[in-house]
Amino acid sequence: MDTMMGVINLENERDFLNELTYFRCGAAVPFAGRYRLIDFTLSNMVQSDITEVAIFTRNKYRSLMDHLGTGADWNLDRRYGGLFILPPDWNDPTDISKGDLRHFHNNRDYFERSNSDYILISGSQFVATCDYKEAFQLHLETNADVTLITTYISENKPEHQAYMRIEQDEHNRVTHMTHDKTNPQLFTGAYIITKKCLMKLVDQCIAYHQENLFTNGIIDNLDSLIVQSYDHRGYSSFINSIESYYRHNMHLLSANHYKNLFYQNPFVLTKISNEPPTKYRKEAKVMSSLLANGCDIKGNIKNSVLFRGVKVQEGATIKNSIIMQNCTVQANAYLENVILDKDVNISEGQTLVGSVDKPYVVPKRKIV
Repeated sequence: MDTMMGVINLENERDFLNELTYFRCGAAVPFAGRYRLIDFTLSNMVQSDITEVAIFTRNKYRSLMDHLGTGADWNLDRRYGGLFILPPDWNDPTDISKGDLRHFHNNRDYFERSNSDYILISGSQFVATCDYKEAFQLHLETNADVTLITTYISENKPEHQAYMRIEQDEHNRVTHMTHDKTNPQLFTGAYIITKKCLMKLVDQCIAYHQENLFTNGIIDNLDSLIVQSYDHRGYSSFINSIESYYRHNMHLLSANHYKNLFYQNPFVLTKISNEPPTKYRKEAKVMSSLLANGCDIKGNIKNSVLFRGVKVQEGATIKNSIIMQNCTVQANAYLENVILDKDVNISEGQTLVGSVDKPYVVPKRKIV
């Protein structure tokens, strides 16, 4: 039976979320009240029957390791296969590889030991519930070397500028990749590749002192590789800036958007945290908001996302904001268009106001 292994490649994902990535990599940034960005990619892989997943980390991966643990919450704590977190480990003095090619080269034994002949490679910035089994079946049927996961967008946003658009011939074979803003078909950063083809491209790129597997190995060889595309239809978003992070959290306050992301197969898995139900005190007023377990609410909440364990004192007001785990908002404070990272304490009577286009961000563990 043909099977896939998964690789979540974080090498090329820089600290794109500013204050939120001071102490963690982007993949570990909390999202939607109880998840991390990596949960979506990892859940899509696991729910698509991938039982062996490697994560190429670059730096600031302590928070990520704490969140993932043994992989048990994703059913990846298994005797064969399972979850592998592979941080940089460059010990070969003869190694001339660069960029993300170093991860593939220095972990070659990981790929060679696997019984899977196909590999699904993805980053963590594409947020969707995507069944990769259908894409894998297309990959097999077309005998492709590479199958790109794409999605159509109805409106160009700033976060889409970093993503390439694909052009195809009459046989749905990818012929070009461009940054043409009039083309609505975006490459999501996820693709399926034959293991034999992957290892060949890695060696070829290293021999020519190149740095990026996808750019130098695949895009530069579109004329000689069989590259197909699979179109993901359904809710999707790209998060690569504070503005896109804020906007897509706010979008989930719409019941339709929330259901389209979380009520569809494959379901999103995350680290289990046993918290009591949120307490809504008699003075609390909450409208159009997402609140996770363990909160204690005495103030006014409107159009906001609150993570686990947030405490809001009497008279405090939170509007259009994202408040992460274990934050405390003291009495009579006022927050609007604000993002608080974990363990922030807002003093009594304090006022913080940002804008929709540029929310006010407070880093972890600050007292304001």
